Amino acid sequence: MVDIATRVWNHRWKIDPIVRSLIDTDFYKLLMCQSVFRNKPDVNVKFSLINRTKSVRLAELVDEGELREQLDHIRSLSLTRGESTWLRGNTFYGKRQMFTPAFVEWFENLALPPYHLEKKDGQYELTFEGKWPEVMMWEIPALAVLMELRGRAVLGTMGRFELQVLYARAMTKVWEKVELLRPLDGLKVADFGTRRRHSFLWQDWCVRAMHEGLGTGFTGTSNCLIAKERDLEAIGTNAHELPMVYSALAPDDAALAQAPYDVLSDWHEEHDGNLRIILPDTYGTQGFLDNAPDWLAGWTGIRVDSGDPAEGAERAIRWWTSRGEDPREKLVIFSDGLDADKIAELHQQFLGRVKVSFGWGTMLTNDFKGLTTGDALAPFSLVCKAVEANGKPTVKLSDNPNKAMGPEDEVARYKRVFGVGEQESVEVVV
Repeated sequence: MVDIATRVWNHRWKIDPIVRSLIDTDFYKLLMCQSVFRNKPDVNVKFSLINRTKSVRLAELVDEGELREQLDHIRSLSLTRGESTWLRGNTFYGKRQMFTPAFVEWFENLALPPYHLEKKDGQYELTFEGKWPEVMMWEIPALAVLMELRGRAVLGTMGRFELQVLYARAMTKVWEKVELLRPLDGLKVADFGTRRRHSFLWQDWCVRAMHEGLGTGFTGTSNCLIAKERDLEAIGTNAHELPMVYSALAPDDAALAQAPYDVLSDWHEEHDGNLRIILPDTYGTQGFLDNAPDWLAGWTGIRVDSGDPAEGAERAIRWWTSRGEDPREKLVIFSDGLDADKIAELHQQFLGRVKVSFGWGTMLTNDFKGLTTGDALAPFSLVCKAVEANGKPTVKLSDNPNKAMGPEDEVARYKRVFGVGEQESVEVVV
């Protein structure tokens, strides 16, 4: 087992680059990229880093030269032969050759496009522009780099024994969560923690701890590199990026109202089974479900990613029932800001009413809260989102208005088109 504290103490990033591979990313990113490669390859997009936790002043913590060095390293990466073979020949979600030869060939020749970096008001403004399939692959690496460099800045002030104790306490914290979850009958939980992990080595440790501690209750990891190296299932479906960009491209209000369903129509042509998971909250879950075509009710499940998770599941159950579907045969995936106690609560609440699964993110792979002076390693909310498509701004409303983004006038227009009324604000921690 890797001695993480010693590796941190050595401070040799060339041995431990933050991003080690182009498949050191989330599985849903590759699935979405193939869909974009097929359906919208020539759309120009702009992605931007957004720090929702303004109190964490990244530009004052993270050295710009080190940040550029890590970003430049990512631009030098390309697929290895083994990675190409894994993508071409592995079975994902029960399907062989999930990725088409044309897509893998494109991916084999991909070098991530240039980035633009500036400092403003104690934060980094990091943006990426170009063709959608290329630019979208920056999201996860960019987040991983900023999260880990923030951690390294804090850890760099610690002595060797202090680091050993810190990681021992953090490991104990993770294992106590595993022990809390272990007795839950029928538990299904996956690692979704790549985007805001403490570090690659720590995410890998957490995955192995979950695998050993939960056995069949641990269903896999969203991280493709770890899935490949540890012979685990790669887990993931789709994200808000697709409806955000499709909607920005809509020429009028009628096309805008249809755009989220166009996304899933394209997805329907490519995937079946457990990859047919609806993510309904981009522009408000209730309106999405009320206006959804009947064929969507036949999909496998729904992912609840904002707002009150229990209410999100209840809403899904009511919708399936109203469409003549048996909720007990449907899958609800919870994935918003989860920790072990909330996973246990939701599991007990919905077990037997629906098939329940969990995507556990930041509070699995980056919970150092309370372990350092001043809570300097407490998790915070950092995202990298598509903000423009063919020069038009993107919008996200969410079921939690604290997660909304976009120009004020466009947000108002989207609320009108999608019939979004008053919403309850929920604090965004991660």
